[in-house]
Amino acid sequence: MSRVIRAALFQTAWTGDKESMIQVHEQAARDAAAQGAQVLCFQELFYGPYFCQVQDKAFYEYAERIPDGPTVGRFRALARELGIVLVLPMYEEEQPGVLYNTAAVIDADGSYLGKYRKTHIPQVQGFWEKFYFRPGNSGWPVFDTAVGRIGVYICYDRHFPEGWRALGLAGAEIVFNPSATSRGLSRYLWQLEQPAAAVANEYFVGAINRVGVEDLGDNDFYGTTYFVDPEAQFVGEVASDKETELVVRDLDLAKLREVRDRWQFYRDRAPGAYTPLTAP
Repeated sequence: MSRVIRAALFQTAWTGDKESMIQVHEQAARDAAAQGAQVLCFQELFYGPYFCQVQDKAFYEYAERIPDGPTVGRFRALARELGIVLVLPMYEEEQPGVLYNTAAVIDADGSYLGKYRKTHIPQVQGFWEKFYFRPGNSGWPVFDTAVGRIGVYICYDRHFPEGWRALGLAGAEIVFNPSATSRGLSRYLWQLEQPAAAVANEYFVGAINRVGVEDLGDNDFYGTTYFVDPEAQFVGEVASDKETELVVRDLDLAKLREVRDRWQFYRDRAPGAYTPLTAP
């Protein structure tokens, strides 16, 4: 039987200040809900610039408590008003000096379900993330939401197959991958890795990337946000590589059973043979 949910992703450019960026995302949530969307994920570090292009402690001020900070509170109220599940990729302060790249998950009734903290932290030209974030310690949680079981894997995480598989084993039906990734560095991987993960782990993936060049560096964020199904088929068109865009698509979660019955990847795993993969 069909089990269709309407899901949304939002890519946009940096507005120049935090408050206007939050307002842009509030309007995107309203627009998504008006189109019938039941779940919406924003881009990585959604209310700020991608400040990891530089190493400047002034940007520590963007970090907030989760769930007790002002932005989560604001979007909990909005989720409750609109009846929509929200995934909020943010800069988290657990305590002074203990900072994470995190996504908070809010259910459609405004309840806070939990968080995922980015596990794999890059430190390469234009992506100086170890200056800002500790490696995540949340494991790979899957959240029971009003639309089904969803997981989050943030940006650089996507290059590591182990977390994708952990989310599948935990029962994820949709995995969101909010990102800030640059045309010159990763464009050739963008429409390869997430479709491959969707196939290997037999769930839907929502891949989100911001757009534009910000005044902190020359990273050219190329958008092309999309949903992909467990047969590696894009669901509708891929978004623009330059413009702000709200992507709203219908996902038939019944396809997961169909694909899993066909391939039986989970049955045929051989975890006892994988011990060397966990060696340092």
